[in-house]
Amino acid sequence: MDTNELLKKVRQLEIKTRVLSNNVFAGEYHSAFKGRGMSFSEVREYQIGDDVRDIDWNVTARFGRPHTKLFEEERELTAVLMVDVSGSLNYGAYNGVGRDMVSEIAATLAFSAIQNNDKIGVVFYSDRIEKYIPPKKGRKHILYILRELLELEPEGRGTDLGNALEFLINTQKKACSVFVLSDFVGGSNFKKPLMVASRKHEVAAIQVYDRFMAELPNVGMIKVTDSESGEDQYVDSASKRVRQAHAQHWVEHERKLKELFSAQKVDFVSLTTEDDYVAALKELFDRRARN
Repeated sequence: MDTNELLKKVRQLEIKTRVLSNNVFAGEYHSAFKGRGMSFSEVREYQIGDDVRDIDWNVTARFGRPHTKLFEEERELTAVLMVDVSGSLNYGAYNGVGRDMVSEIAATLAFSAIQNNDKIGVVFYSDRIEKYIPPKKGRKHILYILRELLELEPEGRGTDLGNALEFLINTQKKACSVFVLSDFVGGSNFKKPLMVASRKHEVAAIQVYDRFMAELPNVGMIKVTDSESGEDQYVDSASKRVRQAHAQHWVEHERKLKELFSAQKVDFVSLTTEDDYVAALKELFDRRARN
């Protein structure tokens, strides 16, 4: 991709996702991610109904009248996007659509965070950490993230979410909001690092996958390439038994995934590359706002 084409794609992605974050998610992100504490605001004279535990005794002694401390919600947050860039996101009938949708979702979340005056960072991972962008604010920072979403070419083809979560735990010392964007296919067991990460951070998981991962089409003998190992094998999709086995495998995979996220209190939404990701994000924000 040459420079002019890249800049054009960055601009298109910015326009689309900025409009979404401004017009669709303006208040919902704010409601869903409220901050994790209170910060001191000011001191004023005590009024009936104020909590006596908030009385500032130094100021009270100085003026001879009771004064109380006022606090406000600590609004500034840090959000971290963990973006799966492994080969499996390019799987399916529409090559690359999974990666494109993940990029749009990530960009929408990034603009929503910046609009909320939050810092935003990104961990791009496959079976290794491909790139880390430390959390910052500002449009220039967002545009840098968009360029990497569109242009980054991973060195690894596999997936290791466990390793990526360990990297997150080691780099993010303060509590933050974490969004894991992946198809959650392949890779090692990530239960333990997820447990550690979810205890400290607010973690949400967004699954994007091609529908053929869940349901094989009946088109006869087809060559299937493992997008992460590169190995080819032939599958007889005309066989009802093969199609049922494929579907059952996916159902079981999704059941285990949902159970894992539920046990660790991780918000989870799942969508195919043909679904409306705006609706999925609204569902995620609404669910968090209710909790």
